[in-house]
Amino acid sequence: MKIAIENRQTRQKINKILLRKVTRKILSALACPDALLSILIVDDAAIQEINRDYLGKNRSTNIISFAMQEGEGSGVQPELLGDVVISAETAARDACEAKTSFESELYFLLLHGILHLLGYDHERGTSADAERMEAGEREIFALIREEFLPG
Repeated sequence: MKIAIENRQTRQKINKILLRKVTRKILSALACPDALLSILIVDDAAIQEINRDYLGKNRSTNIISFAMQEGEGSGVQPELLGDVVISAETAARDACEAKTSFESELYFLLLHGILHLLGYDHERGTSADAERMEAGEREIFALIREEFLPG
């Protein structure tokens, strides 16, 4: 399991060691123990630029996933899941609105992004696909909460 984490923002403190442990827990729960994954933590301006340049949407968002197992070239390196990009600024705002911790929101977004890398889709899929993704989120996030978010 190879997990690359890069933090390109300065507003929120990111514990990379703990984030790596949470990522390992998610990947193990999803039966992907040999997965390769990169996580990029950015601010709103950076995620807006990525969203505009790669997805044609000129706005910030909380998370973007770039799956390497979709489209042309998929399957060449089956362990390579892709990239998850998270806006720490948006995550912090969302956590405040939801009255939860920043870490809780960050870990949930990470889980959400990894599920997208594995083909789960709540936006373009059927309602059954959305339900399947939500069930996966509930089940795995319960494990994360229990181990990494005491209290």
